[in-house]
Amino acid sequence: MAKNGAVYKTSGSLLKIFSVLVIIAAIALIAIAFITKHSPPVSALDKKVAPVNKSVNKLSSSLVPATTKVPGSSSGSQNTSGSTPRRENTSPSQQRTTVSTSTGLNSNSGELTVTSVSPPSHARGVDPLTHIVVTFSQPLSHNSPMPTLTPSTAGSWTIAGDQAIFTPTVPFIPLSDVTISVKNTLSPITSASGATLTYPVTSNFIIRTGSPLRIQQLLSELDYSPLSFTPTGPLIAGTDEAGQISAFYNPPSGQFAWRQTTWPSQLTQLWQAGVYNTMTKGMIMEFQADHGLIVNGRETAGLFNDLLQAIVNNELNSGGYNYALVNKTPPENLTIWHDGKVVITTPANTGIASDPTTDGTYPVFAKYRYQVMHGTNPDGSHYSDPVQFVSYFNGGEAVHYMPRPDYGIPQSLGCVELPLSSAAQVWPWLAYGTLVTVIN
Repeated sequence: MAKNGAVYKTSGSLLKIFSVLVIIAAIALIAIAFITKHSPPVSALDKKVAPVNKSVNKLSSSLVPATTKVPGSSSGSQNTSGSTPRRENTSPSQQRTTVSTSTGLNSNSGELTVTSVSPPSHARGVDPLTHIVVTFSQPLSHNSPMPTLTPSTAGSWTIAGDQAIFTPTVPFIPLSDVTISVKNTLSPITSASGATLTYPVTSNFIIRTGSPLRIQQLLSELDYSPLSFTPTGPLIAGTDEAGQISAFYNPPSGQFAWRQTTWPSQLTQLWQAGVYNTMTKGMIMEFQADHGLIVNGRETAGLFNDLLQAIVNNELNSGGYNYALVNKTPPENLTIWHDGKVVITTPANTGIASDPTTDGTYPVFAKYRYQVMHGTNPDGSHYSDPVQFVSYFNGGEAVHYMPRPDYGIPQSLGCVELPLSSAAQVWPWLAYGTLVTVIN
């Protein structure tokens, strides 16, 4: 019994081992079958790789024109077999897009904007023949409209890549405030790629002033000066606008001469050719008054423009030249000269010692037929005096009628007081810009 039992035990162990091996083998077969089912065959893998390589080749061809060789690419490598290299087919439209994209000229590549303007905005003292340059973010179409200039002058616009350049052939008027307008109108400003201007731009600069000498020459030619002017060379024709404008900056040489020799020395010593002084200011004010300009004696673009037009139209002054001299030596008096001749001398009252009439020469800048003057007396009291025939020449100092029992002695608070009849005669002679000199 014991021996048979041992045999039975050994046989049972072998059976168990065999069963385990069978199970392991079955599991292995199942795993192999699963792996085999979900793993692609070699041919399928090859089919996936091939399209990827083909896509890469197309990408390279879209960035580089077909005729360009790129080191390392199949189209750029040397052909050692003697066969023709394979090339991707590209339509003409695709080729144009490729070139436009690589050069930044595609209409969708960006906005067309102004990047700079020269002369810069708000620049002053600019040369009258300066080139005006507007730079854009893209090259312009050669058919594109151009910016506009106000005021305009003769000249031409040209396109040079991304720049529009204006070259004047006639100088701008002195002190012109030139405005450059870059904006789309009915025909928009266009780039070479077809983009239109995105944002309008406005810029301005101011031309330098002209020569005081030329102002004096023109005022002489227009009879606003007591001096005549004779050029050394040929006289610039009044109708020659380009020549007249150029002369604002480069006056012709010549000689000035007093038209009459009977002017007082107080006036003749004021004259200085080429210098903007009180005498020149007074002549400018006379011209401004006659042409509806602000009477301030300043050099402005309006002054230069009206001087030019007056020369072109031969608009001469018919009023002659006037001058007034106030003498504070007793008996005080006022004398008026017109074209070198004395037209009136009258007794006058000037300022008292505590408020004297200021010595010097001043141009008349304001006139009133009637006025009530208000002020403060030396004792602190206030006055309101009705006066007539008023001509202001220095701040609050004026020539006017004031009722007094007598004239010829200091009585005023700085003004030059006249009898009524004298004031009525003097007032028309004291036109805007007329110089009033106070002496002694």
